[in-house]
Amino acid sequence: MNGYRAFAAFYDALTDDVDYAGWAEYLLALVAHHGGSAGAVLDLACGSGSLSLELADRGCEVIGVDGSADMLAIAREKATEEGRDILFLCQDMRELDLYGTVDTAVCLLDSLSHILQTADLAEIFRRLGLFIAPGGLLIFDVNSPHKHAVTLGDSAFVYEREEFMCVWRNRYIPATHETEMLLDFFLEEEDGNYSRHTDTVRERAYSMPTWERLLEQAGFDVLGVYGERGFTPAQPEDDRWVFVARNRAIGQRNVE
Repeated sequence: MNGYRAFAAFYDALTDDVDYAGWAEYLLALVAHHGGSAGAVLDLACGSGSLSLELADRGCEVIGVDGSADMLAIAREKATEEGRDILFLCQDMRELDLYGTVDTAVCLLDSLSHILQTADLAEIFRRLGLFIAPGGLLIFDVNSPHKHAVTLGDSAFVYEREEFMCVWRNRYIPATHETEMLLDFFLEEEDGNYSRHTDTVRERAYSMPTWERLLEQAGFDVLGVYGERGFTPAQPEDDRWVFVARNRAIGQRNVE
């Protein structure tokens, strides 16, 4: 969950190709398809708030939660500029604590892939079970084992933007199915020299049975697993899996 100190400042520029409006439409279509409600929505790991704003624009009452104060500062600024009243909370996912329940929780752009221990995932799902209303939906996407081993692998990428250049290098670790990502950002200063800002991000790929087991143990029924932004069942070669699960909890339990 670390690695966003420098990344936060450049996140929107690096993800300017992400179709947040399309994702919002897809999420609401999934909710409707599975008979859920999108009245009150938790955007977990909301980052700089782009998806939160899109959901709010479509009539959802959104709560955004992220562990990065820097990301949330950007999210709050964007919401203020657009006149949106969105509650943003700075919380670690493993310590999620809301004021009440939501109808649906979403967690996008492989945010849960950054959780490296199954015990932490189990705690996140347990917490979500407390704050998603009984019968409510949890929708999230993850990077598949295929994406880590093949698409990301030991690759390197260079992103050139007007404000900066980013060199992104991956190191795949087969023993743990993890990918370590080293990001170097180079910014031109007023004197013509360049400053370098470095972050390291780590993700882990889990098998589909592992995700399903953790959800079921936390009190969720898996309703479907899809390929990216579709309604076709996910395949092993898909880079991204989208999970939809229903909270079968009866009544709200106490948070320990």
